[in-house]
Amino acid sequence: MSEHAKLTIGENEYELPLTTGTENETAIDIGKLRGQSKIITIDPGFKNTGSCKSAITFLDGEKGILRYRGYPIEQLAEKADFMEVAYLLIYGELPNKEQLTTFHDSITHHTLVHEDMKQFFEAYPRKAHPMGILASMVCSLSTFYPESQDPNRGSSAVDLTIHRLLAKLPTLAAWSYKHSKSHPYVYPQNDLGYCENFLNMMFKMPTEEYEIDPVIVNALDKLLILHADHEQNCSASTVRIVGSSQANLYASISAGVSALWGPLHGGANQAVIEMLEAIKEDGGDYQKWIAKAKDKNDPFRLMGFGHRVYKNFDPRARIIKKAADDVLDKLGINDPVLDLAKNLEEIALKDEYFVARGLYPNVDFYSGIIYRALGIPTEMFTVMFALGRLPGWIAQWKEMVENGEPIGRPRQIYTGANARDYVSIDNR
Repeated sequence: MSEHAKLTIGENEYELPLTTGTENETAIDIGKLRGQSKIITIDPGFKNTGSCKSAITFLDGEKGILRYRGYPIEQLAEKADFMEVAYLLIYGELPNKEQLTTFHDSITHHTLVHEDMKQFFEAYPRKAHPMGILASMVCSLSTFYPESQDPNRGSSAVDLTIHRLLAKLPTLAAWSYKHSKSHPYVYPQNDLGYCENFLNMMFKMPTEEYEIDPVIVNALDKLLILHADHEQNCSASTVRIVGSSQANLYASISAGVSALWGPLHGGANQAVIEMLEAIKEDGGDYQKWIAKAKDKNDPFRLMGFGHRVYKNFDPRARIIKKAADDVLDKLGINDPVLDLAKNLEEIALKDEYFVARGLYPNVDFYSGIIYRALGIPTEMFTVMFALGRLPGWIAQWKEMVENGEPIGRPRQIYTGANARDYVSIDNR
């Protein structure tokens, strides 16, 4: 393969360098094209534009491959826990025992949030969406730690900010839920693991003991691992572009939370349950809705089936399907909405229409089932997604800073009015 691509525009020819990644992905470097030719490229939604070089996550949608720092997601979900995966994403390598213990201890001892933040929670309406609360609370952390706003602070100070954020997000997420229920807040416990602590803060009541079920902990841990990073998606790209202005980590992650909130991104698992509830309210005839999904003239689409990136089976769905089955078996829940989900799953895995089109149940489908079974309300689903995605966002921000990437500044093709003179209001 030549080291350059040639672009011919009229009588002019331009040589554009090629760059190749470690998995033989090849890209045309157009960084200097405008300086040579006054021409830019246009790519709505950046669907075919590489915004950066990254060593964090490799994704091949055609082959159904997802790897964090080279490690297959299947191995990490089976053998690692979420804290190991968070360390791997952020620092580039799996930790040894001493590194993992130090990392875990640091996070454990930063889980408390400032008592003044309780006043922020109390100021929100009870029906406020937890994602709106979470985004503002994360951004507010920068006001409690003003030193985090210094873009030139040392690596140890950056690590402290990273550990604080990893530690405090579960507390803020659980308290968002407690606020919506008008329940008293539950403080973190240092003797509990990351997932156990979160579940305890979510579901413990002052007069009752909350039994932490290992099956539920295992399912949640796997979900967090599977959501931890997913290459240059909408929220990860948002974190990088906000951070490129030297915005502090809290502000950058807050922007990522806001980007994740949208139903086309992190809100997909919430949309799955809302679809299932709509089918139940319509009488529960799922065959009718299967037929609607097959009708090309019907705008209805099954939520949680197929994936924009994966053209084959979502590799994360293979893993989390078993966890979903384990949770349902363990809890023995009688829920018509979850029964509908299992019926739709069975059809989609066997029906030729769905198989031929790669419309398999994806990770959003199974995560929605698990969260529903755990008693987590649908408006909290995207918060759970954010909890898992946090290490990936941090890793993306950290890589962007360490690479010294320039401030993000896309170009545009202007389609507005040409130059014209101002007309006074009396003559309009």
